[in-house]
Amino acid sequence: MKVPLFSQADLTAKHEELRRPWHSNYLAMFSSVFGGIVTDPILMTIPIDDHLVHRADGVFDLFKSVNGRAYCQERHLARLENSAAGLDLKMPADYTRIREIIKAVAQVGGVKDCLIRIIVSRGPGGFSTNPYECPASQLYVVISRLQPLAKEKYEKGIPIISAPVPVKPSTFANIKSADYLGNVLVKKAAVESGVEYAVNWDENGYLAEGSTENILLVSPDKELLIPSYERVLKGVTMTRVIELAERLIDKRILKGVKTAYIDHELAARCPEVMLSGTTLDILPVNRWDGRQVGGGVPGPVAKTLLELIRKDITENEELLTPLLLTASLPWCRELRLRAKWEIPMSAYRLA
Repeated sequence: MKVPLFSQADLTAKHEELRRPWHSNYLAMFSSVFGGIVTDPILMTIPIDDHLVHRADGVFDLFKSVNGRAYCQERHLARLENSAAGLDLKMPADYTRIREIIKAVAQVGGVKDCLIRIIVSRGPGGFSTNPYECPASQLYVVISRLQPLAKEKYEKGIPIISAPVPVKPSTFANIKSADYLGNVLVKKAAVESGVEYAVNWDENGYLAEGSTENILLVSPDKELLIPSYERVLKGVTMTRVIELAERLIDKRILKGVKTAYIDHELAARCPEVMLSGTTLDILPVNRWDGRQVGGGVPGPVAKTLLELIRKDITENEELLTPLLLTASLPWCRELRLRAKWEIPMSAYRLA
C-alpha cells in the first residue's frame, strides 16, 4: 500500500474535500493558538500535541444563547474555573478577556440561538503525561447552532435505559474535564438499545447521572429527589431547576426538594422521572428499562418545571447576558482595537 505524502499545497487543494454535512452547525471558533477567530470548520483545529488531545488534560463548559442572550453564563464560567482549579490548571492569559471573546465569537457566528462551548487546555508542548512540559494553557471558544428537541418529546416523554458503565470517582465526577470516556460509553449503550438517553448506577446500587444529563425524580411522597452530588456533576441547569422547584412547595405541588441516595427500589416507585441539561431544559421520562413511569405520560411536576425554566431562560434578566448587538463589523473593529490580541478581519464572516 502506498501512503501519500501531502505538502501544504496538496492539503490546500483537498480543502473542499474535507467538508462534511455537520460542518454547517459550526459557526465560529476563537483559538488562542491562532490569536483570533475562524469561521471555516476545516480550520477549527487544536494542535495534536495539545495535552487536551492526547491526554484529555483540559476542562470545558457549555451554555446556550436564546434570542441573542446567554443563559446562566456567569454560573457556567464559575464552574469552569472550579473545574480548572481541580486539575491545578492555570487559566490562559486570554481568559481575562473571556466575556469580550465570547461576545466577539457570538457576533461572528451571527445567530441568536446557539451553543457556546468554552475549552481550557493544558496546551501544546509534547506527548508525555508531564503537564509541566506545556509552556502555556490555551483557550478555545466555539459557537455552534442550537438544535432544539422535537416538541413531541416534551409532550409524550422519552424512554431511557440503565447503562452498565462504572461511575467516576468523586474527585473526577465533580470536574467537568475533557475525559468523557465513561459518558461516551453511557451514550453508546443508549444508542445500541434503540433509545437516546441512558443513566448509570454506582457500585453500591445508587443512581448517578446520564451521559450529559442530570436526572431528577418525584418520590411517592411528592418530594423532588436529586442523586447525591458525591459522584455526580452538579449541572447548572439542574441547580436552577431546584431553585425554581421551591416555588412548587408553596403551591403544594411538591412537599420538598432534597438530594438522596436513590436505589433501584425507590426509583421504580417514583411516579415522575425527568432529565435536565443545557439543551434539554426539563425532559420527561415515560419508560425506564422497559417499565412504564407513572402513567406513561409527563406528570404535573415535569410540566410545571419545564414552563418555569423556559420562562426563566427568556425573561430572567439577572441570569441573561446579551451577546448579539445591532452593530456588526464596526463593533468587531472596536473590540479588536480595544483588546490586546489580534483578530485578522479576513477571518470574519458576518451574517
